[in-house]
Amino acid sequence: MTRDLVRYVTGRLVTAVALLAALSSVVYAGVDLLPGDPATARLGVNATPDQVAVARQRLGLDEPLAHRYLKWADGLLHGNLGTSANGTPVAGMLSGRLENTAVLAGLTVLLLIPLSLVLGLVLGRRAERRADRAGSALLLLTTAVPEFVVAAMLALVVGAQLRWLPATSLVPAGDSPLTHPDVLVLPVLSLLWVSLAYATRVIRAQTLVASRAPHVEAMRLNGIPERTVLYHGVLPAVLPSAAQIWLITSAGLLGGTVLVEAVFGYPGIGQVLVSSVSTGDLPVVQALAVLMGALTLLATIAADVIGAAVGRTRSQ
Repeated sequence: MTRDLVRYVTGRLVTAVALLAALSSVVYAGVDLLPGDPATARLGVNATPDQVAVARQRLGLDEPLAHRYLKWADGLLHGNLGTSANGTPVAGMLSGRLENTAVLAGLTVLLLIPLSLVLGLVLGRRAERRADRAGSALLLLTTAVPEFVVAAMLALVVGAQLRWLPATSLVPAGDSPLTHPDVLVLPVLSLLWVSLAYATRVIRAQTLVASRAPHVEAMRLNGIPERTVLYHGVLPAVLPSAAQIWLITSAGLLGGTVLVEAVFGYPGIGQVLVSSVSTGDLPVVQALAVLMGALTLLATIAADVIGAAVGRTRSQ
């Protein structure tokens, strides 16, 4: 690793810390403006104003926003995500749900990487041919359909009407989703729908550029077999960009996962987020928003670092 690259990575890490601090403050203030009151949510709608006032004082909601944010941020730094409106620690409340969401997103990424790479290479090496035009048009159409629309269609057609797979992804409490693979199929397909199309389009474009590079043309003119040209000329140029796209797409899966989980009733963070917003459980919403934003930010910075590393390597 060169000195310039170390300096760049250090700068990006410092930027990440600053952005995370800004993100946490924006999330805390924004969520605090949402309708609902944790004190009322904890006591119920029949609570008297005096009871609500006492609960707000006990929860610290009567303190200034800036003071509450600093206490909350200090808790985050020590691994404390706060306490839900029902008195349950947010970290314990989310632990199992995060694992279930990680299973869903992980399976999607495991399918995304090989499928997008193969499809992108095939279409890129057949640029401007009939198969490429048809495939590119289909991919463009696919990216226009949101994941939750695909999820609703799959649940209705494949699940409810054809009954090939469960229309709802219910998992018994305490069980891992991996012990019930049939409930994972439709949610994973819904998430894979748009992410695969986006990643394939980018890899296809990179493959087209790499295939027309001077060193690749020279390999062909020297009679090197096309498979060798692909493995040693095209693929090394495509993989760094593909890795960036996979990282960014994986981070983007978080938002899609929430919507898809809500459609299928999957026991992940999606259900918790939707119910917490509707009931005004602000500590849970704040913790989830920061976690999702932080993961997206870190994935984006990792993609930038990969791009910078590859660019400096090629320039040497």
